Amino acid sequence: MLRKVIGTGIVLLGVLHVQNAVAQDWSANLGFNSEYIYRGIPQKTSSAFGGLDFAAGGFSAGAWTADVGDGVEVDLYGAYGWEAGDWGFSLGGTWYTYTGDFDDDYLEANVGVSWKFLSFAAAFGRYDSDPSQDYQFYSVTASHNGFYGTIGTFADDFDGSYYEAGYGNDLTVKDTYLFDYGISLIYSDSTLLGGESDTNINFQIKRTFSF
Repeated sequence: MLRKVIGTGIVLLGVLHVQNAVAQDWSANLGFNSEYIYRGIPQKTSSAFGGLDFAAGGFSAGAWTADVGDGVEVDLYGAYGWEAGDWGFSLGGTWYTYTGDFDDDYLEANVGVSWKFLSFAAAFGRYDSDPSQDYQFYSVTASHNGFYGTIGTFADDFDGSYYEAGYGNDLTVKDTYLFDYGISLIYSDSTLLGGESDTNINFQIKRTFSF
């Protein structure tokens, strides 16, 4: 249903403008989810994914795609982030689209605020269904030494909540980075799933390449 653009065009123009003025960073990633679950909503069992990201100063932009069975999901996103002491802030946008008939498009503006081990995220979006629907999404995450816990909830034309806890780290052998890994336990309530509540465990492995 959903995944990770209002304002994206502005962000991309900003990235192009600062390319010659600040250090640039390109990276790519490939990975696999045993259960692809986004914002508490199951998408597909056994899903491969990959993405490409660019960062310049506080600007970032990228593309990400995942197997959803009936075609692939393609996400295009951009953001600007900055820090002030222990605080972090970000503004951006995301467009979720699909090559098959898995779902319709989603377009949303994203806001993020973090303080030490706590982070807050909000999304304000439009679902391109017939008729179209407006939604809001809010989440709070606490993290420490690779462990994290998240509470997420929807509002407006969407409704429901989920609770997620997990651990993630990277595997490095003799100072050589091999891959990232993670495990998460996700409980989604009956309102979010439109039926019975459900609990899932997801294992993820991902390799990031910098160039």
